[in-house]
Amino acid sequence: MLLARVIGSVVSTKKDAALQGRKLLLLRPLVVDEAKPTELRAGTGTVVAVDTLGAGEGETVLYCQGSSARQAAGMQSLPVDAVITGIVDAVDVQNRSVYPAKK
Repeated sequence: MLLARVIGSVVSTKKDAALQGRKLLLLRPLVVDEAKPTELRAGTGTVVAVDTLGAGEGETVLYCQGSSARQAAGMQSLPVDAVITGIVDAVDVQNRSVYPAKK
C-alpha cells in the first residue's frame, strides 16, 4: 500500500462499461522527507485511482496498484491499476505524528 493525497477528480463519460458509475480520483503520492523524516511531502507524478470509500479532495488515503488493486473488494474483474483502500486518520514516523501534523 502507498500513501497519497487526493488532489482532484477525473470525469470520463466514455469508458469501459465495467467502470460505469465508478468514482475516479486524482492522487499525488506522498513520501517521508529524507531531510525531515518527521514530515510527509508530495512525491512526483500523479495516479488515477478508483474510489470505493468516498474519499474527498484534500484527504490522505492509502491505495494499491497493479495486481494488488484487483484484490480489493469488487475489483477482481475490472480493468483497474489503482484503487483507494483506506482513508488515513493518522501517520506516525519515528514516534512523531506527521499526519495530521501536530502544532
